[in-house]
Amino acid sequence: MTRKFLLALIVVVLICESSFAAVNLQDMDFSRVNPRVRIKDITEVEGARNNQLTGIGLVTGLNGTGDNSPMAVQMMRNVMRNFGVTLDARSVRTRNIAVVALTATLPPYVRPGQNIDVNVNTMGNASSLQGGMLIQSPLRAADGKIYAAAQGPVIIGGSSASGAGASRTQNIPTAGRIPGGAIVEREVPTDYTMGGQVALLLREPDFTTSQRIADAINRTYGVVAYAVDAGRVEVNLPGQYVQAPAAFLANMGGLEIEPDTSAKVAVNERTGTVVMGGNVKISAVGVAHGNLVVEVADDPNVIQPESLSEGRTVVTRRSDITVDEEGGSMIAMPATTTVRDMVRVLNSLGARPRDIIEILQAIDKAGALHGELVTM
Repeated sequence: MTRKFLLALIVVVLICESSFAAVNLQDMDFSRVNPRVRIKDITEVEGARNNQLTGIGLVTGLNGTGDNSPMAVQMMRNVMRNFGVTLDARSVRTRNIAVVALTATLPPYVRPGQNIDVNVNTMGNASSLQGGMLIQSPLRAADGKIYAAAQGPVIIGGSSASGAGASRTQNIPTAGRIPGGAIVEREVPTDYTMGGQVALLLREPDFTTSQRIADAINRTYGVVAYAVDAGRVEVNLPGQYVQAPAAFLANMGGLEIEPDTSAKVAVNERTGTVVMGGNVKISAVGVAHGNLVVEVADDPNVIQPESLSEGRTVVTRRSDITVDEEGGSMIAMPATTTVRDMVRVLNSLGARPRDIIEILQAIDKAGALHGELVTM
């Protein structure tokens, strides 16, 4: 029984490996550019928005990695004054504290007593926040009101160590995070139903997509939605949902549509990244591509004067420059209709990502790229 089981298992593994090996780009379906997505995944409800909170705090418990700036001294004196202790500026001499900037995002629908995350960044000359504890600090919004209070141990994603003759730093030890470190003290009013209406804001504005959203809602709930512009769809609450707008948003958000996107090609010359949208098309063009390699080698030569002469020892550099141009070729690039065709043609040139960026820029300058070329 054991031998039969092992034999059957080997056969299954071989079949699976052969089936996976047979899958390649030729078998993949590129006919559909955009998938069907839920309305809730591409829109936001107007009136339900995030709010930014900021504050300044004091981190204590550092092992000599804090800052000794006048700002830290003044804040330490202010904190101690709140507890009835008066300190002279000359008596505050410690590197175990650091002044930090606090930032947080207050999401919609969050109630007092719930927790949010806090980001912590040094403001002075502290070298690390490792092992630090943030003293209770208020977080304010743009209106100047306090909406949360932050406190807790700082977690950093880096580290630093130094010795007598060397030091090592990994990642950023002067920035950290306090997960759930702020308690919400004030609620932000959220009003997303105005006059029996709700408005949907598209994360990626597009006239075609906004109209498709309105059509999908109207097919399900009657004629209650209309596209105002590329980024906004207004919906009148159906009669049965006037008193339960949350239920309407929950049901309506599950409707699926096929969003439309503009034809774009995003390139990043620093990293050599190229991302092409499925709607990008090119006209028939001819492309010649060759690699030019320039090598410059510096050879330092030391010239010694003769003995008993008054000459000086000098160092000269001799530069050898070699230019080598690899043979390029002219290839006819036909008008394409899919991303797969474009990638296949560019790969046939033997082009690397940075070469592809230059080719795309040249095609765009020639007016053959039907889409927007975005340089990041």
